[in-house]
Amino acid sequence: MQLIIYKLVYPFLWFISKLPWRLFYAFSTGIFFLIYYIFRYRRKTVTQNLELVFPNKTFQEIKKIRKEFYQHMCDMFLEMIKSISISNEQMKERFKVTNIEKLHELETKGENIMILMAHYASYEWANVIDIQTNFQAVGVYKKIGNKYFDRLVHRIRARFGSRLIGTKDAMKVITEDQSKEGLYMYGLISDQSPKLYKATFWNDFMGIKVPVFLGAEVLSKRLGLNTYYLQVEKIKRGYYQATFVTLTEDSKNCEDYSIVKNYLRLLENQIHNKPQYYLWSHKRWKHRNAPIPEEATVD
Repeated sequence: MQLIIYKLVYPFLWFISKLPWRLFYAFSTGIFFLIYYIFRYRRKTVTQNLELVFPNKTFQEIKKIRKEFYQHMCDMFLEMIKSISISNEQMKERFKVTNIEKLHELETKGENIMILMAHYASYEWANVIDIQTNFQAVGVYKKIGNKYFDRLVHRIRARFGSRLIGTKDAMKVITEDQSKEGLYMYGLISDQSPKLYKATFWNDFMGIKVPVFLGAEVLSKRLGLNTYYLQVEKIKRGYYQATFVTLTEDSKNCEDYSIVKNYLRLLENQIHNKPQYYLWSHKRWKHRNAPIPEEATVD
C-alpha cells in the first residue's frame, strides 16, 4: 500500500516542482484557500497557540497572524517539493547566507560544528549551505512512516550533499564521526516538545514554562563542538536569508543549559518580530500543564 500511494503521489509532486515560479506560487495560493477556508487544517490548534502566547493581542490581530501563517505554511511546504528539481544556482539566489565567511574560517581551523535550527521561516532550504562549504552537512530528523517518501527525502537532501540520520541513532553516529577524517556540520531543529519521561529541563518559551529539548546542547558539550543558531528570516515570498549567530565557541566549559536558553531567546525575538513565520500548527506547548518531575531542572 505504501508503494502504491508513493507511485500515485510522486508524479504530482514532480510536476509541482517543475512549475515556473509565478505559477508555482499561484498554485500555493490556491492550496492556501483550500487549507484555510475549506479543510480548516488545525485551525483550532493554531488559534489556541496564538492566543496562549499573545494574551494581549485582540482577536482581530490573532486572525491576521493566523491567516498570514497559513499563507506562509503553504509556501514553505511547497518549497520543500520544489527542492526535487530546483537548481543550485536558484537555491543560492533565493536563500542567501549573510556571513558564510564564518564557516570558511571554521573550515580552516578544522573544527566540527553544531547548528541549532527552528521551525521558523524556511528550514528546508538551508540545504544551500551544503553547496557553499567543505563541511559534510548532517541532519538529524524523525523518520517518515512511509519508507518510500522517507527515501525521497533522503534523495532530495543528497542532491545538495546532506546526510540524514534518525533521532534514535544521532548520539551514536555523531560521536563516531569525531574519530573520522573530514569536517562535519550537524543541524538539529531544537524547538520540538520532548517526551515527558525524557524532559529533564524546563524553561520559559514565549512566556510559558515547558520542557526543552536538550539533544543539541548535550552533544555540543560532550564533544566540544562550536555551536551556532541559524537565524533564518523571510525577506519576501520565495526569498530568505540566514545568519550564523554564535551560541558558544567553548561548549565544554559553558554553563549548563546556557546554549539552549540563548537559543530560545533568539528564537523568541524572531517570533515577536514576525510571528506569522513560526510553525504554529505543531503542539509546542502541549505539556505546559503537566506536573514537573522533582528531579527535573527548572529555570
